[in-house]
This record gives sequence, structure tokens and C-alpha cells, in this order.
Amino acid sequence: MSRLFKGLLFALSLLAGLPAVAEQRVQVGAYHFPPYAVKPESLKPGGVLPELLAALNRLQDDYRFVLVPTSVTRRYRDMESGRFDMMLFESPGWGWQDTPHTALDLHIEDAEVYVARAESGRDEGYFEQLKGKRLALYSGYHYGFAGFNADQQYLTQEFDAVLTYSHDSNLTMLLRGRADIAVITRSYLQIYQDRYPERNSDLLVSQRVDQVYKHHALFSPESSLTPEVFAGLLLALNRDGQLDALLNRYHLMVPGSPGD
Repeated sequence: MSRLFKGLLFALSLLAGLPAVAEQRVQVGAYHFPPYAVKPESLKPGGVLPELLAALNRLQDDYRFVLVPTSVTRRYRDMESGRFDMMLFESPGWGWQDTPHTALDLHIEDAEVYVARAESGRDEGYFEQLKGKRLALYSGYHYGFAGFNADQQYLTQEFDAVLTYSHDSNLTMLLRGRADIAVITRSYLQIYQDRYPERNSDLLVSQRVDQVYKHHALFSPESSLTPEVFAGLLLALNRDGQLDALLNRYHLMVPGSPGD
């Protein structure tokens, strides 16, 4: 078995001897956050999260995981109000500490990187100073360079930012010269580069990252599913390589794994 969730093996031991129960519905909040969740309000949502929930539902009959759409700005309030039981792929810098919850470290990492249009003479030094450059950002995201302040007015006034709801739009603005730097989720950028290999030479990607995502699962106090049980389900899913295959397909990293 890979090193994925190695620190959570104790949780699996807690499952031994538990009595069988009727299937319980677990509602999982999701907002448009590519590549983790793509159009969760649609009939056919895409991304890591819907695929993971489908795999968990095939794995066992004790819990039925159901996707519940929310928004990037409303998601913590929705969990606190009881609209759903849990969220996945949440990083500590994003402001959920004051929301009642229990957290489980998923031991999955991602990052945000700076991207510019490739030009003659332009190199890594171009990313050292963001002031004075026009930034293309994703509305509602928390950025390290801005102290994780996601307020739109602050970002537009302090950093001359253009805010959109699409990484593709931000990359298009770069390529057309309408923005100087975009900050893009690394896993999504790699998927974009796989899809459009002819554009790779037109993009300059920084070695420096804006932030590292250290993904957690968040459980509401009323959730019938505990972090220990969920950790056990993930470990079971990983036994036959399903989880590693899913993460690799979306260019997600497990600390300590090959390529880290």
C-alpha cells in the first residue's frame, strides 16, 4: 500500500467489531472549484470530489454520499446551518477555523502557482514583484500574497486584480495580453497543459508557489460520519489502488510519494 494516509492507520483499527447499521445519508458540500468540483449544481458534476464519492458509494453500503451544491463564499455558513454534513479538500489558510467542525488531515497536497505569458528575456524574476502588474484571479479564492484576504474590493484596489470565475478565462487573458500574471491551481494548470499542449511554450510558470494546499475534510458537529470512520473508508478504497489512480489522474500530490 502507498504512503497515502499512513498516519491514519490507527483509525482503521477503531472500526473492528462495530455493528452493522442501516445506510446513512451523508451530505457533502461542494462549490465550483476545478479540478476538485466542476459545476456541482449540474446533473453531471465533474472533478475529483464527485468521482471520489461515487467510488466510496460503490465500496460499501453503510453510508450514501450525496453532493450538495454551495458557493465559494457561502460554504462555511451552509455547513454551520446544517445544510450538509461535511466538506472535502479544504486547506487551513482559508478561514474555516471559526466554523464549528472536526477536521481530518487527508495528506493530499496541491498548490497555486504564478503564470505569465512567455516572452523573450522574461524569467523567474518576473514574479518577484506583483505590485504594478495586472493580476487575473479567481473570485472568492484566498491568496497567500494577499494575506488570504478574499475580499474583492481589497484585491482590486491593492493589486489591480481582475476577478473571474474561470481559470481558463484568466489564462486566455494572459495569452491575449490583457493580464500580466494569473494565479492558478497547479493541478488544474497541469490538466490544462495536457489538454492544450500547443500552448505550453506560450506560458511561463513560476517555480515559486503562492500557497500550498494541505487538504482536510471538515465534519459538522452533527455529522453521523466520524473522521475515524471516514479515514477507514479511504484506506479501504486505497487498498486496490483506486484512490492513488484517482489522485494521479488529477495531478494531485501525496507528501512523501514518488515525485514529491
